Amino acid sequence: MSAAVLAGEAAGRALPVVVGVLGAGGVAVAALPSRVRMRGELRKRWRTWAVAAPLFLGAFLLGRAGAFALAAGLGVVAAGEYARMAALPRGERAVLGAAAVAVPGVAWAAPGALGLRAACLLLVAAAVALLSGDTETGFTRACRTLFGLLWIPVPLSGLVLLDDTAVAVGVAVAFGDVGAWCGGTALGRRGPLSRALSPLSPRKTWAGVVGAAVATGAALVAVGAFSPALWAAVLVGGVLGDLLESMVKREAGGKDAGSWLPGFGGLLDRIDSLLVALLLTMVVTL
Repeated sequence: MSAAVLAGEAAGRALPVVVGVLGAGGVAVAALPSRVRMRGELRKRWRTWAVAAPLFLGAFLLGRAGAFALAAGLGVVAAGEYARMAALPRGERAVLGAAAVAVPGVAWAAPGALGLRAACLLLVAAAVALLSGDTETGFTRACRTLFGLLWIPVPLSGLVLLDDTAVAVGVAVAFGDVGAWCGGTALGRRGPLSRALSPLSPRKTWAGVVGAAVATGAALVAVGAFSPALWAAVLVGGVLGDLLESMVKREAGGKDAGSWLPGFGGLLDRIDSLLVALLLTMVVTL
């Protein structure tokens, strides 16, 4: 069976699950009384999910071409947001933007070419700072560029390479994000689960991890893709991805990667967990 058929079937299996959860969530947020402090924020988030979900699933109905378009689009926007946070000059921003299209493009057109040679080319691309002759911050710029290349374009190539598994990972990460919020809200006020995961993000607690674990597992079961290895990759990737972006934002001195995505800030704020989850999924499945 072709990759396009597998991805399309996975999107078809996920569609009723996603529609059902979105429908239930829409009713829940619409029924929230006005005294609930986060009512407006939750409604914004629901509207964003309602737009993002069909775009994500619809891309996979087009096979690897659609997955490439999705990965490239996400990558270009996320790379731009990261470059602004990392204060990268124009040359490094251009490298990140080009890689955001090129790496998923190679995954689509010639997946066998993604290997040691490609990794070496990314290292060379990160050395664009050499051309500036910057003796004060050149090494820092090169390191930040290389990190951006490994953090954004490389994981997003998994949307192309993983086929039907990519659909399951995307749905599970989204469910895990909601589960983490619910777990933190319900269980994270007191007791051992209220302990912060890391000083990088004091509001993220072990209760949120418990909620994410339940939600990601349920999502993978619902779309027929559960395995212990995949569940662990999505869960650990989701937690680490969130903390990773928190680390970047803290050094950059910002709260969000952007402000244009209602309820979430920037695109990178929305896909930070997906990036590491896709990377770990490629490790355990490819």
